[in-house]
Amino acid sequence: MKGIIASAVLASAFVAAPAMADLDLAKKSGCLACHSVDAKVVGPAWKDVAAKGESRDVVIASIKKGSKGKWTSVTGGVPMPPYSPRVADADIEKLADFILGL
Repeated sequence: MKGIIASAVLASAFVAAPAMADLDLAKKSGCLACHSVDAKVVGPAWKDVAAKGESRDVVIASIKKGSKGKWTSVTGGVPMPPYSPRVADADIEKLADFILGL
């Protein structure tokens, strides 16, 4: 039984590590000024973005080019600014995957 519990704890540590790296990337990229995982800040919570069911390509495009009007009821009409080229395309893809995986 101890081996099973130890394996579960070890497995959860490996799952949590990418999430911490993704949150660090989000912080470095400036995303946490307007977003959080669980709660609306200026923009919608990322869990709400994931639940909306948009495709990976749509989320990537929103991060790269910015967006306006998709979350008006949440943001009061505040647009999301574009993050490309300020944030590398590979990092934008990592952020989109993180958000959609929530």
